[in-house]
Amino acid sequence: MGEVESGGPAAKPVAAHKLQAGDSGARRRPAQGANPLARALSSVFNLRAGRASYQDIRRRFVNGSKLSGTHLCILIVAMLIASIGLNTDSTECIVGAMLICPLMGSVLAISYSVATVDVRLLRDALVGLLVQVCICLATSTLYFVLSPLSGVTNELLANSNPTVWDILVALAGGFAGGLGNSRRQEPSTLIVGVAVATALMPPLCAAGYGIAVRDLARFASAFYEFALNVVFIALAAEIVLLILRVPLHREVGPDGVVTLEEEVAEERLSRRMKRFILVATVVFMIPCVLATADMVRQATGPGAAGAHNVDEYQVGLTTRELSAVCPSLLEYRVGTEYVGEAGSATARRRVVATVRTSAPLDATQRSRLRALIRVHVKNLDGVTFEVARG
Repeated sequence: MGEVESGGPAAKPVAAHKLQAGDSGARRRPAQGANPLARALSSVFNLRAGRASYQDIRRRFVNGSKLSGTHLCILIVAMLIASIGLNTDSTECIVGAMLICPLMGSVLAISYSVATVDVRLLRDALVGLLVQVCICLATSTLYFVLSPLSGVTNELLANSNPTVWDILVALAGGFAGGLGNSRRQEPSTLIVGVAVATALMPPLCAAGYGIAVRDLARFASAFYEFALNVVFIALAAEIVLLILRVPLHREVGPDGVVTLEEEVAEERLSRRMKRFILVATVVFMIPCVLATADMVRQATGPGAAGAHNVDEYQVGLTTRELSAVCPSLLEYRVGTEYVGEAGSATARRRVVATVRTSAPLDATQRSRLRALIRVHVKNLDGVTFEVARG
């Protein structure tokens, strides 16, 4: 027992000592003289405890990005349900679509490929995500072109206005998704919850609506929100994988040897890739931060007409949306007026919006702006259009 047959050519030594050490799950223990509170916190929040093997982690992340006929059919059905939800302002339809949406797998595969510097997997995951995005946009665009309902709903507005809070949700969801995918138990329930929380699909539906109605501003805003979700979900999941010390992917040559020089090159590529991603992510989120700062300034600044009125009529948000569809807009305001003698029993209160533009609007433009205003001002009685004098 214990003997090994010989007779073939001697196997070449493989520099795989780092992989074996990493896969063993060995970790440093706190020093005996460390603070008891620090030791307790380290034990409670030890993310490496209970993790699956590195082989299982890779299998889960990679398999989630594989495309098949069934996968694409489910994607189309989910996109159709989400489009109906946005078109009819149905939260139930949107949540149902997110429950069956399979987009999250490709996003998590991207995070794994970056964390392990697996260039081939990164390419495949990006191509797979691009294919799915094109299918989603085609499905939602076709639906909104054929739908008799063309008005802007609250759900459409909510999923085409990216804010910093969307980034925070994406980071939290990506962290939970990466952590769930790395546990010994199967993470299916947790991944479904992450998909609902991060809402990858609704912004794509809103982008399809922008294409259908030829509203470039809405398409760009909605697609930017989708891209923000993808980037920050992947970033948070990658952070989890780095904490778990998932080993780098090694490209073994025909001779079956990973040389020390190749290991050093992989480490250098990993550091360079992570620096680039960090800088690119910060630059990518700048427009969202500026838009959120402007929204907060309008809602809380001295020029606001009081928090109650801002919340009730959403003047700042509506102004931005009106400006996107009507470049000649100069001013938008909402007020109340009384028909009849003020204070009398017969006086009737009316809510009236005023739209002031630099050029006259035709009937179609007025109807479109009026419908957009009614989304925010439910009890609107009338809209007055004014043209600024030169």
